[in-house]
Amino acid sequence: MKRGLLILMLFLVNYTIMAQKKELTADEKQVILHKATERPFTGKYYDFKAKGTYVCKQCGAPLYRSEDKFDSRCGWPSFDDEIKGAVKRVPDADGRRTEIVCARCGAHLGHVFTGEGFTSKNTRHCVNSISMEFVPADELKVDTAVFAGGCFWGVEYYMKKAPGVLAVESGYTGGTVEDPSYEEVCEGGTGHVEAVRVLFDKSKTDYETLAKLFFELHDPTQLNRQGPDYGEQYRSEIFYNSPEQKAIAEKLIRQLKEKGYDVVTKLTPASVFWVAEDYHQNYYGRKGTLPYCHGYTKRFN
Repeated sequence: MKRGLLILMLFLVNYTIMAQKKELTADEKQVILHKATERPFTGKYYDFKAKGTYVCKQCGAPLYRSEDKFDSRCGWPSFDDEIKGAVKRVPDADGRRTEIVCARCGAHLGHVFTGEGFTSKNTRHCVNSISMEFVPADELKVDTAVFAGGCFWGVEYYMKKAPGVLAVESGYTGGTVEDPSYEEVCEGGTGHVEAVRVLFDKSKTDYETLAKLFFELHDPTQLNRQGPDYGEQYRSEIFYNSPEQKAIAEKLIRQLKEKGYDVVTKLTPASVFWVAEDYHQNYYGRKGTLPYCHGYTKRFN
């Protein structure tokens, strides 16, 4: 499944959460190093519903978000998605199962299964509680924003440069087709838009600052297009994660309309964000070129 979440490793370093491999207890070594399995229904995170991030017990790398945790009633914590790039899959020696390990340090986490139908993503990461630590959301001081303003390459380029932004991911959202490809989105009919998901440090910036930048890095008066790019997938749209984000976006749109801008930007509740193919990520950074259909225009005082 391509859908992933932002690689939180970029910011957890700032919070010094287990920056180096920690000394493991005997029980932890049995699972994490020797690939044992803790007894079902005994792990501290099995029936655990707090909001936050699960990190590797050995090295502190972020592995899973609470939003992707679900109750499969299997006896171990279950997740239907991992943080992008955080988990590595390794075929089991028995040739029947697929082991999952921490991509950073190789710590054994558990196994991944597909085709069981527990959630729409049809994936279950069955993880040992003892392989993880939990970091409450309020300790991380981070938030996410989702913006669509034409080709995601250009929006990503400018968002990545903003102070306080920790990571940016290009992807697809707002439509009805699961796990769409770039070709499917471009052909139309999926309802999806090219968008970016922005992870930011709330101690260094805020949602309003980033939303203002969004309105200044693209032309919010262009309907279903941006520069030379035409199509519904290039529409201007904000996908808000909370009533507070929606209110801020509404306020900024009012301000722009008062200035004479005929804003067509849509406001939509955030839904599943499907991460785009790898070759779309950090596109201009890798190419060493500049956006062809985005540019900065100051619109707020």
